Amino acid sequence: MGKLLLATRSKDKVREIREILAAGAEILSLDEAHLSWSEAEERLEEHGTFLANARSKADYFAKLSGLPTVADDSGLEVVSLGGAPGALSKRFAPESSRLSGTELDAANNAELLRRLLGADVSRRRASYVCVAVLIRKVGAVPEAFTGRCWGHILDAPKGANGFGYDPLFFHDGLGKTFGEASAEEKHGVSHRGAAFRELAAALAAEPLR
Repeated sequence: MGKLLLATRSKDKVREIREILAAGAEILSLDEAHLSWSEAEERLEEHGTFLANARSKADYFAKLSGLPTVADDSGLEVVSLGGAPGALSKRFAPESSRLSGTELDAANNAELLRRLLGADVSRRRASYVCVAVLIRKVGAVPEAFTGRCWGHILDAPKGANGFGYDPLFFHDGLGKTFGEASAEEKHGVSHRGAAFRELAAALAAEPLR
């Protein structure tokens, strides 16, 4: 079983992706691969699409580590906001550059609620999107896997599970927010779950070496 590097510093993403993939590779976080943070990482997500951001991160860390690497970029797209926050989901709030962790999530959620203040349900239609890019070795053609799930944005958060916009995102099929859903419920229908199940199928068909 080959090693697969997860190119993210988000402990929440590492946990979720490990739970989704479950088997098929020995999964390493950046910390476990002894890859210390550098300022260059701040410029990896400056692109305008999920695909470009994911590929940028996968390319960078594959070259840095020499390991098969997967990176994802994901976020929320609200139809009435023209697809915003989109690729800027992580840094949506004006003050986001100086925040991290739960404070960053809270600021982004507050900005989203501000933008949708007074909007009815029809204007709160939204989807979560995830694009995962796998680079099996440096120089190989990147493989991309996309997942999307639909719901709408509530006018107040519900639930304390998940992270990011999860307490505001009411999933159509579950009948609850991702903040109220268990990990198993969320993984079964989520954007990240869909993208990484496709990736897992690709690894099963062609295992890492």
